[in-house]
Amino acid sequence: MLLYMSNSARETQSTPLHSVSVAGAVVREDGRLLAIRRADNGTWELPGGVLELTEAPEDGVAREVWEETGIRVEVDELTGVYKNTTRGIVALVFRCKPSGGVERTSAESTAVDWLTPDEVRERMAEVYAVRLLDALDGHGPHVRSHDGKQLIQAR
Repeated sequence: MLLYMSNSARETQSTPLHSVSVAGAVVREDGRLLAIRRADNGTWELPGGVLELTEAPEDGVAREVWEETGIRVEVDELTGVYKNTTRGIVALVFRCKPSGGVERTSAESTAVDWLTPDEVRERMAEVYAVRLLDALDGHGPHVRSHDGKQLIQAR
């Protein structure tokens, strides 16, 4: 039995699959940054998660921040695009302003805190700290790749 596959079907099969996530770099008026300690691995990161298929990126950021922290946000602008080359995850990071709510943990977070930039550098792995620090510098959007542990320098 001979099977025929169209060119578009062949191209689709060879196209690498990526997951798209969104995260909020939530900056308070005093310059402190919103962070969570993840329930699954205990690491400090900015709040975020997988973008749903029918969801606009800005809506996904607001939803994820709310779900993980209890903080409502206004989404300002895209500050960076970060690719985990090992896991095939592309993360879109948006600077946000808090607009209400009260800090609380969730099933995904065991702690919620407002950190100074120095505390971000101390508590977070480089690949997550850079996302928050990039959001502060006003020179974005930044585009960076990493292997899950360390940044990969651009060529």
